[in-house]
Amino acid sequence: MKLQFSKITLLVLITAQLISCDSVKRVPENEHLLTSNTVLINGKKDNTELINNLLYQEPNSRIPVVGTPLRLHVYNLARNNKDSLFEAWLDKTPNRRARLTKRLSKKQLDKLKESSVGFNNWLRKTGEAPVIVNEDKAKKSVDRLEAYYTNNGWFDVEANYSINKTDNKRADVVYNVETGVPFVLDTISEKIKSPLIDSIYQRTKNHTLVKHNEPYKSSNFSQERERISNELRNSGIYHFNQDYVTFEMDTIGTNKKVNVEVQIQNRAIRTQDSIKRVPFNIYKIKDVNIITDYSFENRGKPFQDSIFYKGYKIYGYNKIKYRPKALTDAVFINPNTVFKDSDRTLTYRHLNELRTFKYPNIDYIENENNTLTDSIRLTPLKKFSLGFSADASTSNIQTIGFSLNPSLLIRNVFRGAETFEISAITAIGSSQDKKENDPFFDINEIGADLKLTIPRFFFPFNTEKIIPKYMSPSTRISLATTSQTNIGLDKQTFTGIFNYNWQPSAKVTNSLNVFNIQYVRNLNIQNYFNVYENSYSSLNEVAQDVGYINSETDLEIPEGTDAFLSYVLADDTPSEISTTQLSTVNSINERKTRLTENNLILASSFSLTNDERTNLFDEDFSIFRFKLELAGNLLSSLSDAFGLKKNTDNRYELFNVAYSQYVKTELDYVKHWSLGNKNIIATRSYFGIAIPLGNSSNIPFSKSFFAGGANDNRAWTAYSLGPGSSESSNEFNEANLKLALSVEQRFNIFGSLNGAIFVDAGNIWNVLDDVTDENSTFTSFKSLKDIALGSGLGLRYDFSFFVFRFDIGFKTYDPSYQDQNRWFNDYNFSNAVYNIGINYPF
Repeated sequence: MKLQFSKITLLVLITAQLISCDSVKRVPENEHLLTSNTVLINGKKDNTELINNLLYQEPNSRIPVVGTPLRLHVYNLARNNKDSLFEAWLDKTPNRRARLTKRLSKKQLDKLKESSVGFNNWLRKTGEAPVIVNEDKAKKSVDRLEAYYTNNGWFDVEANYSINKTDNKRADVVYNVETGVPFVLDTISEKIKSPLIDSIYQRTKNHTLVKHNEPYKSSNFSQERERISNELRNSGIYHFNQDYVTFEMDTIGTNKKVNVEVQIQNRAIRTQDSIKRVPFNIYKIKDVNIITDYSFENRGKPFQDSIFYKGYKIYGYNKIKYRPKALTDAVFINPNTVFKDSDRTLTYRHLNELRTFKYPNIDYIENENNTLTDSIRLTPLKKFSLGFSADASTSNIQTIGFSLNPSLLIRNVFRGAETFEISAITAIGSSQDKKENDPFFDINEIGADLKLTIPRFFFPFNTEKIIPKYMSPSTRISLATTSQTNIGLDKQTFTGIFNYNWQPSAKVTNSLNVFNIQYVRNLNIQNYFNVYENSYSSLNEVAQDVGYINSETDLEIPEGTDAFLSYVLADDTPSEISTTQLSTVNSINERKTRLTENNLILASSFSLTNDERTNLFDEDFSIFRFKLELAGNLLSSLSDAFGLKKNTDNRYELFNVAYSQYVKTELDYVKHWSLGNKNIIATRSYFGIAIPLGNSSNIPFSKSFFAGGANDNRAWTAYSLGPGSSESSNEFNEANLKLALSVEQRFNIFGSLNGAIFVDAGNIWNVLDDVTDENSTFTSFKSLKDIALGSGLGLRYDFSFFVFRFDIGFKTYDPSYQDQNRWFNDYNFSNAVYNIGINYPF
């Protein structure tokens, strides 16, 4: 063992030495490879991303954790002058060129040369050239460091650099920065020419970003100029812009203090010969003109239709096809009100949300008497839009499958800018377990979905005071139905949703499902044991053990399985059935009954999402999601009043189906930290619980929780983890309580290829339902010891419009090892789970 360890250590050392030598392979003589930058601020090392980004030269990128400059090594694999090297290789031995030309033809030989050169070029493009120490860039870095600290109040800053070179063509650069004492703001005064501007400024002065006794920061002054300009332009000062705001600063004899004077000039009116200064005035909106069918061809033509509605003037080159309120609800520029720049921004946003017009054009025309006329030109999109998509897929259920998804979008259906979408799905497939006489395509699915979106609350009363129009209220009504045959149990589903959406702020979105009705009907219950094969194997094993069938035969599906279930679960249990076997069969039967029963769910739910992302490329943000769902409570309260009957399980039925009753809540929090250079820490925490009430003793399968899979605990396949520490053999494990926590570090390897290392923790349990197995049930905080832990690594390739993801998850802590050591039992590649996904898991 010691000898083997010594050999491994020697191999690692030799490999490290070879890689080290290879790093300077392409470094010219008398030049040095930059290995590190060190920035010392007042003698203390500062390695923050902010400071490092100020330097003009960074060492070659390294893979986090490992620390290897992989892209540099890839670059060094490329050879110089590959064209001439290939030609020299052809002529190195007599007759090689002639022999290859005769064997391959000249055209094929040229292709061989192109592929050789092309691969060499790919190595250079994918790799990263060695970063050579450059003194000019070091001097520019010093200037930038000094500028940064000067802009942040250290006016006496001094910086220099030193280069430490070694004999092996490597060097590191050390930057020394002495900041001195920072300056702070002292007296802040104003010099404002116009009394009107001064009064507005004084009214909003408490929001200033330039404050007494705070450190000097040049960025605060830039933001203060923007703030003043926005405040004035949203207070009717139409001609104002940031150029009118300046700051005069005095630091002479102030003992490290800065006296600031805020200066705001009068309006400048330029003529050919001079600039005239006049006080600013408040402008009001006189008229708002809305053109509903503007186009380049129509401009200049007379209007054929017009409507005057609540002060708005609505025009059309043809007959107006929109109800006035549908348009004015999306316009925030109101006649006879003070000009506000923010109203134009809101109007752009809400008109785009209608999905009825192209990007609108909004212009102001200046009138006499300090008034403005606003013209909003709208160009309608086509009333009808066709869509079509096709998919090919394969899974553990079907060998191959094809689906078609046509759709039709109709705009302005009821003249209120509503959109009505009709979509359909039709699919065929070939199943994995098809019988001998079945056709090749023995799976089919057909469905339709109708969706009406109304850009306001569809409600009998005016809701403007509760949900103002700036919150973008909308109503969605949808109906959908699908029918599947030869897919598992074969299902018919019907769904109806009446939903309200609104946005209280740019970051918060609320959604209220007033009702969401789902009806699921199973058509092929007799196929249950063909789908859930593990349950069948357990039942068949019990039947063989008790002699119900001999060991060489199997229970027939469904006749044999149904007969054996009836035999075992009769009022008088057969004597040959042990207590353990009875428990096994009873559990199989309960699960079969639950998964094959028809479901009727009438639910209401509220969800809130707070998304702190500033844009699609923001990598330092958080997202919080909350959802509360209530189902069956209204039906339960009305069951007695309507005289609904109970079935043999003491459950009320509606349309011969026992409706579900439960309360369900979910909390989901995602947080990203950017460490710079595409290095990101991403975390996710999740909690969900669904409690059956009144008419239900368990949660419908479609509303329960599962663990495992590409977007959950990646060391287990989907539905294979839990519940709790149970050693379940079910194909689909689910429960009504879930905890999950994931941490992932993402980093760039080179180009569009990224890597990740991750740790996933979590599990599912049964709680407050009809499951009595202690191993599956969350009984107290002691049950947290059954949280499963998975770890692993992955690769991601960024195609810009989506990310292709490949992860390998290893079972680190497995709670199914109930009375044994649970750590690292299956921590190997043979028991690893390989996940393929699109985009990041969180």
